Amino acid sequence: MNMKNRNATYSTIGDYQLPNLTLSQPKIPLGKYGRMRRTYLMNHRPVLYNTMLLNGSLYPHLMEVEQTAESRMQQTMEQLLKQTPAPDKENRQMEWVQHMNSLKALAEELVLTELIYS
Repeated sequence: MNMKNRNATYSTIGDYQLPNLTLSQPKIPLGKYGRMRRTYLMNHRPVLYNTMLLNGSLYPHLMEVEQTAESRMQQTMEQLLKQTPAPDKENRQMEWVQHMNSLKALAEELVLTELIYS
């Protein structure tokens, strides 16, 4: 019994007819936040991860999270710099670097909590 239709093809493995599943490869590689979201879904929400993977919505979701996270990081950094301006970069380089690293860590913590680990 050959179980072919227009949209799916099957292979016989032993006594079973299994569908030939192919996943389209993404054209753009995932960035940091997309990969973090994927890892979170795989480890903590496996049913959702597998459902999204099989119905083709995983990669678009991860790209949306990536873009939103990058945008949110930029906005948050701008807001934090307005609230706590950085020291003069030319005269106090190390203090400037420490200040910016501190703001980036705070902004990233907010983004991770809101977008990645929810």
